[in-house]
Amino acid sequence: MALNGKIAVVTGGAMGIGKAVTEILVRNGAQVALLDVNETEGKSLSEDLNKQYGQERTLFLSCNVESEEQIKAAFQKTAETFGGIDIICNNAGIVNESEWEKTVSINLMGVIRGTYLALEHMNKLTGGRGGVIVNTASMAGIGPLPSCPVYTATKHGVVGFTRAMAAASAVSGYGIRFNALCPGFVQTDLLSTISSKLGLFASLADVTQQIVDKIGILTVSEVAECLLELVTDETKSGEALMVFPKGKSYVTFPSFIQ
Repeated sequence: MALNGKIAVVTGGAMGIGKAVTEILVRNGAQVALLDVNETEGKSLSEDLNKQYGQERTLFLSCNVESEEQIKAAFQKTAETFGGIDIICNNAGIVNESEWEKTVSINLMGVIRGTYLALEHMNKLTGGRGGVIVNTASMAGIGPLPSCPVYTATKHGVVGFTRAMAAASAVSGYGIRFNALCPGFVQTDLLSTISSKLGLFASLADVTQQIVDKIGILTVSEVAECLLELVTDETKSGEALMVFPKGKSYVTFPSFIQ
């Protein structure tokens, strides 16, 4: 998929991985609606990118992925402004073992909610033109992070949901590819504040640091490059791409469907 003329939506698009994703999509020719609860950072990024790449290349929309009404309105505004939707990056996420219900609401329910509302615009069975949806999971979606059981559960859920949606799309003819991005530790505010967000598992902060020291830390740009691969490579659907400083690899899962 070439990105010139394509229209993308990125949730959590103002900072961290989402900011890098927004930037790489715009740089490669897409028009991008960046959704975030942080209006200051979101508006600033949108203005900077429009100055650099041309007016109306980006659109900032204040949006909380916990709200179906806000997502629905943001998608509708994107479609009206740019002329449709081709790419969704469900990226918004948090780490907070103390507020575990909010973690589930944002990390997993937000992805499901965003995907189902995106289908209303993208599904070829209902007049859409198809496209691709990439969900930001984590290495914790493949293997457990001991200090973050709820975060681990949500990211496992994202991977499973993504793979099931890819299978549903394939057999039903939605015309939409679905992939999950599973990075290791990434240099973001989320990582720098993780030790204060462990709740019941605060005593395992040292264990987390040991894993960080062993695996290393990615830059947001490295993660965005891998997301771009999942967006543009039309052979990829139902994939979970693990990304570490030492390299990337696609996860091989057992198959129960012939």
